[in-house]
Amino acid sequence: MASRADNIASNMNLGNFAQATELRQRIWFTIGALIVFRFLSYVPLPGVNPAALQNLADLGRGGVLELFNTFSGGSLERMSLIALGVMPYITASIVVQMASALHPTLAALKKEGATGRQKLNQYTRYGTVFLCAIQGYFLAAGLESFSAQNGISAVVEPGYVFRVGAVISLVGGTMFLLWLGEQITSRGIGNGVSLIIMAGIVAQFPTFASNLFEGGRTGSIAPGIIIFFVIMVVVLILLISFVERAQRRLLVKYPKRATQNGMAQQDNSYLPLKLNTAGVIPPIFASSLLLLPLTISQFAGNSVDTESGFGGFVVTLNQYLQHGQPIYMTLYALGIIFFTFFYTAVVFNPEERAEDLKKGGGFIPGIRPGKRTADYLEYVLTRITVVGAIYLTLVCVVPEYMIAQTGIPLFLGGTSLLIVVNVTVDTLSQIQSHLLAHQYGDLIKKAKLKGRMR
Repeated sequence: MASRADNIASNMNLGNFAQATELRQRIWFTIGALIVFRFLSYVPLPGVNPAALQNLADLGRGGVLELFNTFSGGSLERMSLIALGVMPYITASIVVQMASALHPTLAALKKEGATGRQKLNQYTRYGTVFLCAIQGYFLAAGLESFSAQNGISAVVEPGYVFRVGAVISLVGGTMFLLWLGEQITSRGIGNGVSLIIMAGIVAQFPTFASNLFEGGRTGSIAPGIIIFFVIMVVVLILLISFVERAQRRLLVKYPKRATQNGMAQQDNSYLPLKLNTAGVIPPIFASSLLLLPLTISQFAGNSVDTESGFGGFVVTLNQYLQHGQPIYMTLYALGIIFFTFFYTAVVFNPEERAEDLKKGGGFIPGIRPGKRTADYLEYVLTRITVVGAIYLTLVCVVPEYMIAQTGIPLFLGGTSLLIVVNVTVDTLSQIQSHLLAHQYGDLIKKAKLKGRMR
């Protein structure tokens, strides 16, 4: 039979939503914060000539900069104050998370609860500032170098004054986005940083759709390819929505305890193991590493001597690492599989989970507590991670192959679809939770009112 909560959730409608005042305020705050984010993406860096940046955007096509530009909502190609987006924070948080799983001191902080998490968050912010400063300096130097090589005045007054100003502006822009994301998380709905990334990706959808249908109108893209591409995107969205919520639930039993009427009752619980524990990190890491050589050679430009052995090697390497090439697709798939297993091992520690179950008195039926439980958890996690790695590989490699064969822009790659669908599902789940809490609040008020009347 369906539970009381399931019945309430199934009866949610627009009327209930209209009565949830706090939820509506949270949604309006989230929308307002995302509008501020989109506005900042059009504010250029001081000392940069926005009209001269089109060639720079064309230069970065296919490289890692295009991937970062997609996540920042086009801010990078416009060289705005938030050109770096929240990617430095994502990178710093991943590094701190990995370090906390490998370094004993950070691992001890992780076990201290809220205090330890606060210190780790502080380290993540320090790492974000450091990465922003390094990336901002190289971005400013790259702008100057590009302007000098191609005779384009992308920088009004090159020099250290421009570089320092660019670094300060980029660090300030990224830290403001982090603050904005924290405000969305606490006062809005959903995860703020994830919503900012999703908003940047979705903001480019009108341009993508117009280019797609314009290609169909002019005949550069066959109508059959457009129909097939749309069907493929819908199928991938349904697949992602299903798999990202799929879990392997392990039954956990706890010792019997006495109830108020003297009867002994045994508590049962479940330990959920997600099919895709690694999330979107594997495709981001794999694509970033593969596209890094192409990006370096693109910015090296005329400084690379193609006649020399090294220059010829760089040109050959770039040819093989172009989107859709067999070597690129193979390395991309292998990279996704490797990082899926690696990051899953970082974020899920079977020994810690087994120890936590043992301390709480819980056990998996048929498995002895302690090392046997840890081995069993590792065995189950390895099996479902194989399925998760295959799923991530298919979701990311199939769109890449179609994009390479049809020439459709990189916007709707598998990584972008993963982020958009994951964040959307998570946000809708939180909205449902708020509506459910509002329904229960009304029931409690009615029960109290009836009790007073009696």
